[in-house]
Amino acid sequence: MVRRKKVQPEHYPILCEIVTDKPMATLVEIRDSFTAKTGISLYIETLRMALKEAGITRHKGVPEKSGDQRDQPPEVESPPRYGYQDRHRQQAPEQRYPSCLTDAEWALIADIFDTDGHRGKPPSYPRRLLVDACCYVVRSGCSWRMLPQDFPPWQNVYRTFRRWSEQGKFEQMNDRLRAQWREREGRDKMPSAAVLDAQSTRHSPQGGASGYDAGKKVKGRKRHVLVDTLGLVLAVSVTAASVQDRDGAHPVMANGIEKYSGISTVFVDSGYAGRCAQTINQQHGVEVEVVRHPGNTNVGWWKTPNQQDLFTKQPDAKGFTILPKRWVVERTHAWIEKARRLVMHHDRSIQVSEAWVWLAASRQLLNRLTHPS
Repeated sequence: MVRRKKVQPEHYPILCEIVTDKPMATLVEIRDSFTAKTGISLYIETLRMALKEAGITRHKGVPEKSGDQRDQPPEVESPPRYGYQDRHRQQAPEQRYPSCLTDAEWALIADIFDTDGHRGKPPSYPRRLLVDACCYVVRSGCSWRMLPQDFPPWQNVYRTFRRWSEQGKFEQMNDRLRAQWREREGRDKMPSAAVLDAQSTRHSPQGGASGYDAGKKVKGRKRHVLVDTLGLVLAVSVTAASVQDRDGAHPVMANGIEKYSGISTVFVDSGYAGRCAQTINQQHGVEVEVVRHPGNTNVGWWKTPNQQDLFTKQPDAKGFTILPKRWVVERTHAWIEKARRLVMHHDRSIQVSEAWVWLAASRQLLNRLTHPS
């Protein structure tokens, strides 16, 4: 009696569909996707034989260009533009410094910080002036004691900043502005997909939690950032640089899912693959898609019999290629570091480091929402 195979020829199109959607997937990820679609559980060896019978092969390295792509002339790229444009140099009359808020920007967030009408002693300094002082520090990177005399005393500004960060006002401001920008872009206010990544940055001798990231050769702290597909910050967590990405992913994911329960997919790099991705899927019910580099020799890439080339964009001479979805969070890291205060950690408190991220992201959204274009 011949034992009937679990994977029949009618299941081959399902396997082709899985590897076409996830060409860099591992055998375990293909098996889990196949089980979710068909309800059939397989051993790895059984899946390996089924892929071979379906004509799906694994290739190592970066795929070569096809003949049609070789015959095409190279694309002529426009020269890059550097430096500030005229709109960056403009400064409204009500701005003391370029980092200060305009009247239109303050109108979007005035109710978050303004306490007029509350009981107690009236504020000694206008709330807008205190917000301008915080924006000046995060943009210029100066210390609190070096605030210009146009602002209130630095002790007052610092105490107010700490109180607002503990109250979560900067995060509240970013959530409001992000929802407005997503609505302007024609997106739903509640994101359904997110991208997760971490960045290690140096730490000053000021003290506080710090560690050494052996992979990046950086001594300091690590920012774990969860962003939507537009690159807008959804959640942030700061830890010592010695904390692995897979260990720091759970707190930031828990904060993001708690605020945005509609997230169903999260894109990560290979550092989160394996048990970390499985834990996130089990705890939060979120599908984790690992975006790997085309030249990853550990996993390779899958090719179906009727598929010519999986990657239309080839890497350059140095091996660099833009990875789908991954570039979104990398761009967010670049946006954040435009604020010089975030290039290096100067604060003892981790909560303050997280508040700077919310303030820098909010300041950028304010500029976008009030710009005429």
